[in-house]
Amino acid sequence: MAGKKERQRRLAREHFQRQQTRRRQRAQRRRQMGIIGSACALVVALGVGGYFALATGKPAASAAGHSHTPTASATPTASPTATATATASPTASAATVSEPASHCVYIPKPPAARKVGFPPAKPVTKTTYRATIVTNRGTIVLDLFGAKATCAVNSFAYLASKGYFNNTPCHRLTTSGIFVLQCGDPTGTGTGGPGYEFANENLAGARYTAGTVAMANEGPAAGPSTNGSQFFMVYKNSLTLPPDYPPFGRIVKGLGIIKNVAKAGTSNGTGDGHPKEKVTITSITITKA
Repeated sequence: MAGKKERQRRLAREHFQRQQTRRRQRAQRRRQMGIIGSACALVVALGVGGYFALATGKPAASAAGHSHTPTASATPTASPTATATATASPTASAATVSEPASHCVYIPKPPAARKVGFPPAKPVTKTTYRATIVTNRGTIVLDLFGAKATCAVNSFAYLASKGYFNNTPCHRLTTSGIFVLQCGDPTGTGTGGPGYEFANENLAGARYTAGTVAMANEGPAAGPSTNGSQFFMVYKNSLTLPPDYPPFGRIVKGLGIIKNVAKAGTSNGTGDGHPKEKVTITSITITKA
């Protein structure tokens, strides 16, 4: 039995690696084609107010999304009261953010699954935040890594405050090789995002142990720095995942909820698909930890 399980793990890893290679190749072609267009694009600046009314205890709305790839998109292909502007840069997606970031760059990536604008470019870094995810299966609580994954937390909190995650499905469950539940796509297809993407961060020494919450690669051309709204929650150690998905939080309550969903398996009976027991995020609230 041990040999069979090891073979299954090896096959899952090899499948995952092939999938990642194809995605990176598509992403490279997409970026090459986008250079010409981006040279003519205008920088989008959207003012965002009341973002951190969350810190005052006002609930932030949230939703669950459905997607079909944890490249930790977790391939799983795995959220501050100031008015600020979001800036766009065609080269930002190739960079890795130094932490804690004092300025975040969110690059336009239409279409948006839900039009909520852009997060503020200036994040709040001196406050620790907690996310309370209410689902139809129970409540999951995360501590967010604002000092290590500043721009990811800034984006997650912004989207939650805008109700982006409200009433959305967790669209992907993996039960072989890697063990994640992926959420954050309002379309439930695994290709939907917020209309922007941002660079990787907090990858040095990243390990995807049980309880880790990380950004997932997004879109048909998923690859490095295609972070948006999709995220995955690791319910069992998934140490074969490469450090390509920015960890931005940790589950401090409710891990058992995800484990129970995983026990029921996927709707297609394989190790990668929609969870058989549907998971819907009804809201996400951000508060000071």
